[in-house]
Amino acid sequence: MATLPVYSWHLAPDGYATYRQLRAMGLRPGGQDVAIQLERPRRKRGPLVAYLYRVDRAKPVRPMTPAKWAALAKANAARRICPECEQDVGYVIPTSLGACVTCAYSNPSDALRSA
Repeated sequence: MATLPVYSWHLAPDGYATYRQLRAMGLRPGGQDVAIQLERPRRKRGPLVAYLYRVDRAKPVRPMTPAKWAALAKANAARRICPECEQDVGYVIPTSLGACVTCAYSNPSDALRSA
């Protein structure tokens, strides 16, 4: 197993990017392995690590197909439907409540317990 080259924070050579940086450029790693590891020292919890990929080997992000857009819209719509009143409430229902705000706090004693 080969070890990765390790660089200090902000000292990586040009031509490398994190996954998020690649996405911001409209790229994806494209099956390549991590090329470099960055470490930022921290006092109590050990080093903070970031993995970098080579930009020249990155591939363009695949475009969304109409089927993917439809599946995403259906999933987001399902997150807006309250399981108790079965209404589309117009916002994503918080998982901490498990229902729309109206249903979650319809009983005044429930509101006092959750506060």
